[in-house]
Amino acid sequence: MLLPYLKKGRIEAGCDEAGRGCLAGPVSAGAVILPEDFDHPLLNDSKKLTEKQRELLRPIIIEKAIAWAVSLVHHDEIDEVNILNASFLAMHRAVDQLKIKPEFLLIDGNRFNKHAIPHECIIKGDGKIKSIAAASILAKTFRDEYMQKLDLEYPYYSWLKNKGYPTKAHRAGIKEHGPSPYHRMSFKLLADELEG
Repeated sequence: MLLPYLKKGRIEAGCDEAGRGCLAGPVSAGAVILPEDFDHPLLNDSKKLTEKQRELLRPIIIEKAIAWAVSLVHHDEIDEVNILNASFLAMHRAVDQLKIKPEFLLIDGNRFNKHAIPHECIIKGDGKIKSIAAASILAKTFRDEYMQKLDLEYPYYSWLKNKGYPTKAHRAGIKEHGPSPYHRMSFKLLADELEG
């Protein structure tokens, strides 16, 4: 069972990111403030859901949330500040876009760059707290949608299926066609055959 909040009566925003381990495209982050009574039987960490379930939940979260936002930090910025800082930056930007200012941030993971709003890091928070699970679903679905659009422009990398993650098909596309303008050049794009 996911918890509805960490502290009752406090305006809490759950925050999570998606796409940190990808070779191409942006890292995205969601920030969501849910009503304390929000409930849906499918709500969970986005990684534990099918694409169909995430797509089903997205409009429900958007409709029922008190406030929500999604932010993308693109490949060139990732190369500039590194992926960890880029994921914090995406979360900061998502929080700053919320129409209602939260009193407290619930961050998925074990590290975060301080924001003006106090926060707590929760390891595997997307499987523990409803607002973080909701943020993980929005971050993932908006990023996936973005990668599907990029796939129309650059079909060689199977982004429709892998969304930029380092699959065999993705690496084969890089080997054959070279990197696209959307690849993160600070990442190791081609793994040696022996590396898993």
